[in-house]
Amino acid sequence: MTEPVDPEDADDVDAGAIVSALNRNGVRYVVIGAFAAQLQGAPIPRTRDIDVTPSSDAQNLDRLSAALKELRVRIRTAGIPEGVPFDHDGESLGHVDVWNLTSPYGEFDISFVPSGTEGYEDLARHARVIDTDGHPIPVADLEDVIRSKEAARRPKDIVHLPILLQTVRRRRP
Repeated sequence: MTEPVDPEDADDVDAGAIVSALNRNGVRYVVIGAFAAQLQGAPIPRTRDIDVTPSSDAQNLDRLSAALKELRVRIRTAGIPEGVPFDHDGESLGHVDVWNLTSPYGEFDISFVPSGTEGYEDLARHARVIDTDGHPIPVADLEDVIRSKEAARRPKDIVHLPILLQTVRRRRP
């Protein structure tokens, strides 16, 4: 595992360490959101976290729990930079739709059913694997990222939609 992110640099995330832990533990997941878009060439600003959608079957949730323990995750909460302690197992992870987490490797979110999608199976159908610095990363297709951002309608997503749409147009033959 790589060196932890310096806690003084809250905008930094070591995505390689996070996806390596997920991969080592055999977690089935897809990276979504801005990080997925950036990996596919969308020129949007650097993201401060990584968002993933894991499969929600019981065995995968157990593997996810093992990866999260390896990453020493804590619940991300305002006013507590180091986060709140987080005891979990596979079953407990499946009881919440979204987890906002922090770890020594940076911030990341788990969303089981991102806006505008039906979850892992929906996103995995068109996902692609992108190798970044020796880390194979399953990434949601850019059109699925756009679909989710359009459905979420958050101001930060709306601002990036024209750039994402232009990136898709440039990729088409």
